[in-house]
Amino acid sequence: MAAYVYANLKVTDEAAFAEYRQAVPATIAAYGGRYLVRGGAFEVLEGEARPERLVILEFPDMATLRAWYRSDAYRPLLALRKRATDSQIVAIDGL
Repeated sequence: MAAYVYANLKVTDEAAFAEYRQAVPATIAAYGGRYLVRGGAFEVLEGEARPERLVILEFPDMATLRAWYRSDAYRPLLALRKRATDSQIVAIDGL
């Protein structure tokens, strides 16, 4: 069953985030992940949501998603993203 990462990112350091954005796709692909949404235009239809930069990733399953997130390849990029953004990250099981 596919699993998804939902990320809402408020970029606070553009230069550091540019470095993250360039390096992270290879780590995602190495775990069979792919972008479904990567910062495109959006419209809030209901509620009090305050999205900034939205990203949705798809992985083959939750175990693979977790393996990517905890991987040696992603660890330094995770630290970089945390320095460059205020983030909300959610892992979601698909149907």
